[in-house]
Amino acid sequence: MLPAPLLAACRRKGLSVTGSGDALHAGWRQLWEECPVEEGIVVVPSAEVEDSRRVHHLILMEEFADFAALQAVLEPKACDLAVTGRPRVRLSGETIAREVHALGGLVGPAHAFTPWTALYAAHDSVRECYGGETIDFLELGLSADSSYGAAIPDLYGIPFLSNSDAHSPGSCGREYTVVSSRENGPAGVLDSISRGEVVQNAGFFPEEGKYNRTACSRCYRQYSLEEAVSLSWRCPDDGGRIKKGVLDRARELSLGEERPRPPYLHRIPLPQILQRVLSVSSPRTGKVLALYNRFLEQFGSEIRVLNEVPVGELALVHSGAAEAVDALRRERVRFCPGGGGKYGSFSFY
Repeated sequence: MLPAPLLAACRRKGLSVTGSGDALHAGWRQLWEECPVEEGIVVVPSAEVEDSRRVHHLILMEEFADFAALQAVLEPKACDLAVTGRPRVRLSGETIAREVHALGGLVGPAHAFTPWTALYAAHDSVRECYGGETIDFLELGLSADSSYGAAIPDLYGIPFLSNSDAHSPGSCGREYTVVSSRENGPAGVLDSISRGEVVQNAGFFPEEGKYNRTACSRCYRQYSLEEAVSLSWRCPDDGGRIKKGVLDRARELSLGEERPRPPYLHRIPLPQILQRVLSVSSPRTGKVLALYNRFLEQFGSEIRVLNEVPVGELALVHSGAAEAVDALRRERVRFCPGGGGKYGSFSFY
């Protein structure tokens, strides 16, 4: 997860913008500042922090120097800025947002609906968390798409971002956001987000996410919301804690009329598709990697393969993979939904 492999992943995936991640860490900022500029890829300085209520916040800035200034502000309330990329800050969400806005940055809740370390895990409204400060966006998380927030009055007019939240270069681009930008560079990206100029969101079918359904966090048995309440949120099989799923949480909050949102393009990462087609145990096997590289050598990027290249041309590389991509584009996908911390599984039909 160093800058060079991350930029290489952007090229493979077909991404023109990436967040830096971890920009409150001085050593990480230095690595990015020493990294050669990659033509065609904009790096937006970004970081994620945890507040005193264990809510995670995503922060975007125009310059790495802005994060150096924010580090100085947060340092008295954070003991781990020098040792971790996602520091814990002993401040409220409102105070963090105020400090970010004072430095010209954007801030919003990360993976807002998930049952751990999220806005709607700890609070019932944006105002309850952020007080008088506004949020500039809301990051959906892997277990939700934009339909989950479309009828929540709290979020009317708030842009939705769909981000990879990647913990490895290979996970980059599994979710992404298309914005209309007036200018290149981080300033243009931030301006587009602040104006709400989101053209499209893309990413997982929500059922793929590991917190989509209400389930035991130990054995992953799924429950209806009513069952979980009657069981006092303890699994009768193993005593594990039942965690409320994103689907149920979003339904609880959806008290208004559904407002239009930019289109959401449901996609499954190409390595996972190839794993299914080749009937192998992992998307990281040699067989999958070899076929993945053949597609990229022929067509340039994963996003082009998934979204743009005609199925007939894909079939010249591998007919089974072409049929699977065609099924994906038609959303002919069946799911065993994820929950409790376990990703969902899928099959094509």
